[in-house]
Amino acid sequence: MDETQIASILKSSDLFPLPQSLKLSYGTAGFRGDATLLYSTVFRVGILSALRSLKLKSQTIGLMITASHNKVSDNGIKVADPSGEMLSQEWEPFADQIANASSPQELVSLIREFIEREEISMGGGEEGEVWLGRDTRPSGEALLRAAETGVSSVSGCVAVDKGVLTTPQQHWMVRAKNRGFKSTEEDYFESLTASFKCLVDLIPFNKSSSSSSKLVLDGANGVGGEKMEELVRGYLGNLDVEVRNTGREGGVLNEGVGADFVQKEKVVPLGFGLKDDVGVRCASFDGDADRLVYFYVSSESSGDKIELLDGDKILSLFALFIKEQLNILDDGKERLGVVQTAYANGASTDYLKGLGLDVVFAKTGVKHLHEKAAEFDIGIYFEANGHGTILFSQDFVSLLVDKRKGLSEGSDEYNAVSRLVAVSNLINQAVGDAISGLLLVEVILQHMGWSVQRWNELYKDLPSRQVKVEVPDRTAVVTTRGETEALKPLGIQEAIDGEIKKYQRGRAFIRPSGTEDVVRVYAEATTQEDADSLGDSVAQLVKSFLGSS
Repeated sequence: MDETQIASILKSSDLFPLPQSLKLSYGTAGFRGDATLLYSTVFRVGILSALRSLKLKSQTIGLMITASHNKVSDNGIKVADPSGEMLSQEWEPFADQIANASSPQELVSLIREFIEREEISMGGGEEGEVWLGRDTRPSGEALLRAAETGVSSVSGCVAVDKGVLTTPQQHWMVRAKNRGFKSTEEDYFESLTASFKCLVDLIPFNKSSSSSSKLVLDGANGVGGEKMEELVRGYLGNLDVEVRNTGREGGVLNEGVGADFVQKEKVVPLGFGLKDDVGVRCASFDGDADRLVYFYVSSESSGDKIELLDGDKILSLFALFIKEQLNILDDGKERLGVVQTAYANGASTDYLKGLGLDVVFAKTGVKHLHEKAAEFDIGIYFEANGHGTILFSQDFVSLLVDKRKGLSEGSDEYNAVSRLVAVSNLINQAVGDAISGLLLVEVILQHMGWSVQRWNELYKDLPSRQVKVEVPDRTAVVTTRGETEALKPLGIQEAIDGEIKKYQRGRAFIRPSGTEDVVRVYAEATTQEDADSLGDSVAQLVKSFLGSS
């Protein structure tokens, strides 16, 4: 790193001083916090993104300004690797270091050390490219300019402002660009439209939905509702979708609306619950449209209570449909796997295993599920919060395309292969995507001839309870990779097992928080009373083994 480069970073860094006492950590969600405190962080992540592009031989990196389901006064920043997936975990410690560097001089020192260690070439004509996107938060544009400055302060690197996007759109576009495909927002919409229409055309003639075709969508007063309207208006005019909470009506982003609110509170979002909404199929996006849940109001007497179809139910619908297509092919060669976290409701896991599916558990956090799903020919993962997707290995898609060439057009096998290929194009394989996920749910319901009520009957969730226990040292708890059992403190798992045996279909586990000295307890059983009792018993065990703070 020559003197000119050092001077460029020092000069730019002076524009974005680090706020006092700010301490940040890069996680699954990137960096998040009060938007007014993030200018130095976003600037520095701009530098990191530029270096990442140089390291990866000029491949395009994505940088998204969003805080997803957080309140509107917050914002954040996350990085997309060339594959469209999240930033490599190997670079996260560097992100933490530069975000928390106390001075421009320390920042330059850290960058210089990192460039040498990673053997990143600079100043020799190398070029890097970073695509910037943001959601609809008022703070987004100014923060994007800070990121732009960070990228541009690295010699040979350019920032390209892609405007207002959903987070999944940004990831899709970066992935497409680096794979040599068309990669504009219009290309995203056209890809979804073509594959959705293909799946609709392949619906058997004897199937007709037993519910209203109308879908009502809660856009969380964020970017997702806006983009969904754009998709329907410009590409899928026959899709009967009414979008509420678009943000134009004066509603506040994520305030009493959105997938996070609906999934946690299990009540209708603002603008819903009208008499005409009873029995109607409804869906909810989160603030940046990477989470999706469905719901409906069962009767007028329900008040604001809903029947929730969360990520587990969406996963089960997708798995059922894909397994149906694979059964038609009857090859037996492919590996279809389902990935859940320990927080997945036990009833969903039992249902999936009953289908004969390979169900594996991964550590909590989307990046861990994504990694595990990639081990299968087709890997499906979802968290209960509605974040998830389907991954198809490139080799398996190529095998399907080759297989179709030898099949009679219109045959059951030909149609099954065509459906699987269309799903691989419709679903966003880079990251969870509420828009593409919604389209896949809608076409599967049509294919099955199911109402949302029929879908909800796949299984009945077991009642559950979550408890948070403050402890002196959360690191005293060590779990298995899937977080379903505790390895330390010694003896605690045996004690938990003893409590579980007291309850019908009892299940419980503990895991340490990733950010605070807290141990989280999850418990479920056949009744809410038993789930509450089991949760409280396990919480007491945590206190007795670890002490309470």
